[in-house]
Amino acid sequence: MALLDKQRFTDGYWWSNDGLRLHYRDYGGQGGGRTDRPAILCLHGLTRNARDWEDVADRLAGEWRLIVPEMRGRGESGYARDPMSYVPLVYLQDVEALLNQLELPRVVAFGTSLGGILTMLLAATDRDRIAAALLNDVGPELDPAGLGRIRGYVGKQVSHPTWMHAARALAEGNGDAYPTYQVQDWLHMAKRLHRLNSAGRIILDYDMKIAEPFRVPGNEAGPDMWRAYEALAGKPVGILRGRLSDILPATVAEAMVTRLDGAELTTVADVGHAPVLTEPESVAAIDRLLARVAGQ
Repeated sequence: MALLDKQRFTDGYWWSNDGLRLHYRDYGGQGGGRTDRPAILCLHGLTRNARDWEDVADRLAGEWRLIVPEMRGRGESGYARDPMSYVPLVYLQDVEALLNQLELPRVVAFGTSLGGILTMLLAATDRDRIAAALLNDVGPELDPAGLGRIRGYVGKQVSHPTWMHAARALAEGNGDAYPTYQVQDWLHMAKRLHRLNSAGRIILDYDMKIAEPFRVPGNEAGPDMWRAYEALAGKPVGILRGRLSDILPATVAEAMVTRLDGAELTTVADVGHAPVLTEPESVAAIDRLLARVAGQ
């Protein structure tokens, strides 16, 4: 792994069980990271990539080691030959292979949306590996309306001639979720979601085929994950919910706190799906969770 100029991370790679070369970032922190604390495993959402975690990592990397994998079909990770492998259980196998390669027995799992589902699945299959969890705008039940919205746009490639055009398209499609965003915020998001292709066009940075299993009939309501969620019992758990979220209903978020001792719910104002983790409420919630881990 070679250190990138002006970056606080190194690039690393690992192999999936079916032979895909996958990419991750390793923010080691000062002196290679604190060895007396578990690493933070940052798991992105359905159409996202490692760049989603840059602000979080830049803030925490001095005190914590952060491992930021890119799921198959995203960013610098390989695209799957079989699109039906773009499913949570395969993503979970990929993540477990990375954790085994890095010899990380315990991690603090931060999961946004799909990443939160993977966090719950990891707790269900390898509970001792989870030291604590942050579930960002995701829970054991998902709102079918929000899933329908995502299903309506995922896998539809578009291209733009400039970053400003990409930012404007994001604002048109996501303004309800981020009503206070200004032009610079949309540009910031555009550069995380897109890449420049060989023709000089700006395109979304994921394999459009990730949509194929997501659209299988019968999955309209999403999975029932309550048993997986309850595997986090006894762990420090932070739950973030955007007040405007159409994915995590307020009633489900409240039930999550009721059903799991030690879970803390934080509602982020003026944000839908999903908080970007730089909001003051999100920053404070992350710091409270990590303080609990550091104090163990």
